[in-house]
Amino acid sequence: MTSKSHHAGEALQWILVICVAVAVSLLVRAFVVEVYQVPSGSMLDTIQLGDRLVGEKVSIKLSEPTAGEVVTFEDPEKAGVTLIKRVIAVGGQTVDIQDGSVYVDGKRLDESYVEGKRTDPLAQHSSTLSGPISYPYAVPAGYLWVMGDNRTNSLDSRYFGAVSSKAVSSHALCIFWPTADAKAL
Repeated sequence: MTSKSHHAGEALQWILVICVAVAVSLLVRAFVVEVYQVPSGSMLDTIQLGDRLVGEKVSIKLSEPTAGEVVTFEDPEKAGVTLIKRVIAVGGQTVDIQDGSVYVDGKRLDESYVEGKRTDPLAQHSSTLSGPISYPYAVPAGYLWVMGDNRTNSLDSRYFGAVSSKAVSSHALCIFWPTADAKAL
């Protein structure tokens, strides 16, 4: 074997290894986990603006999200934009907002993550809705009621209505960057 053919064979092996590595990473990103950068302060103080988190995709395909989970989903108004919110209620449950608190099926939620901030209905509403949301609101089957933890600064289901569970792309597992914010969600 000549030196040239040996180097060509070695280069071909490296190209093959790189192609396989890229293909595996794309498959993992598409079907297993994805990294997201948080674009807004709607989840303060749980998640900071600019935090990077890992979203796990397998369990979302196998079962519906449950109340309390933090999930990512496509913005109902802007295709290609990913939002992150907390699931408050699932299909078949009723959401009500009274005196600054959230009630699901008539029970007041204990929401320590809102750090005492009031939850009020939003006067404005998405152009995709025919008018403001009225309460109590019955979440349709196959849909989720999602809200940001920063209730005074979050456009969420109070603004755009319930989100199809099919729009959910991942369950937020943890914040990994910056390291000062790192924690499980």
